[in-house]
Amino acid sequence: MTTPSSQRPEYRLLAELEAAFDALVETTAAVAEAYARAPGACWIFGEPEPVDGERAAAWLREALQDVWYQDGQDGRATRAYIGLVAASEGVMEAVAAANAAKAAFAALTAKIRDQAPSLIPEAKAVLPFRHPALHDHLRGEGLARVHLKQCWRAIPASEAPLARVRLAWYSSGRSIKKLTVQEAEQKLLTFDSEAPHIRIQLRRLAGIPSGEPLAQVQRQAPLMRANLFYLEPLEDGRTRRAMNVALPLFMPSADGRLPDHNLPPLRPPETRTRARRRDEKLEDEPFLPSLRVFRYR
Repeated sequence: MTTPSSQRPEYRLLAELEAAFDALVETTAAVAEAYARAPGACWIFGEPEPVDGERAAAWLREALQDVWYQDGQDGRATRAYIGLVAASEGVMEAVAAANAAKAAFAALTAKIRDQAPSLIPEAKAVLPFRHPALHDHLRGEGLARVHLKQCWRAIPASEAPLARVRLAWYSSGRSIKKLTVQEAEQKLLTFDSEAPHIRIQLRRLAGIPSGEPLAQVQRQAPLMRANLFYLEPLEDGRTRRAMNVALPLFMPSADGRLPDHNLPPLRPPETRTRARRRDEKLEDEPFLPSLRVFRYR
């Protein structure tokens, strides 16, 4: 007996994802609506003075509900909407609800990638039709596709009122993945193994112990980091916190004012601004340039 399509586990997962996407859209919209009812000061990156009212609410709506790929966009990259928001208690509660919905969507997406990965392309195509008003601005530019990372990235929020915020570009980030010699060899063999530069790297690899760990390094795009200084120490004694802020940072504010904050440069520095760590564990030059693989010192 054939199981009806509506009963198949894959379709149940897709239905769950659609419901989770609906909740994500509704709760992020509720953040902008809560702010519109009780607007506080809002500073938008690149502007000298804070704004509030309708303009700030419209910017927040765009920032929090931009979940789309744009033509030519790198799938690993996300668009940033950097800003500071003085938030009432109601707005902070709306942010918490939106972040819970984002976490649920992320968990369900991870489950689908594990159990039914073929559903992901279908989900990206189907989800936009559930909320067509969200991508009105993309009409005429082809079918909008959902950008999953932009869906589930959390809204930055401070757990307590702040005395000041300091924003700064962080451009020295990188991710490091450990590889075995065998894994590195398999990756090199996916290239043209007859190419001279690949043959050189294969010979290098053959000349080191098979058990030596290697490191594959991926440079990360520059991002904005915020250093938060609390008005009062938290219960655990902490007085400050650092976080990445790709979306507006919401901060509790009883009077609707922003804490003291700086105006960071519009663009990240072109050269490294942090001193190299003395305990740097990787060699300076890549061992396998084609894979960005380094040996440990």
